[in-house]
Amino acid sequence: MFISFPKGISRKTLARTALLLLALLNQLLNLFGLRPLPIESEELNTFLSTSFTLFAALWSWWKNNSFTPEAVSADRYLKRLKSKK
Repeated sequence: MFISFPKGISRKTLARTALLLLALLNQLLNLFGLRPLPIESEELNTFLSTSFTLFAALWSWWKNNSFTPEAVSADRYLKRLKSKK
């Protein structure tokens, strides 16, 4: 099954979203006691998992992620305005 995204979503937006989803999945697996990463030390696993989730969440939140056709159109318009200066 293929997911249909609105035309014009940037690869960077998709990469940030994928990273955030991967971090959240990793965090959920860790929450249920499953080891997403084969590391012996539980403290190290928890630290890495939490750090990964925090980084992905902050990065995704900081960036402008345009998913709707209107937002993608607004990004193109803003880019045209900036290129005219």
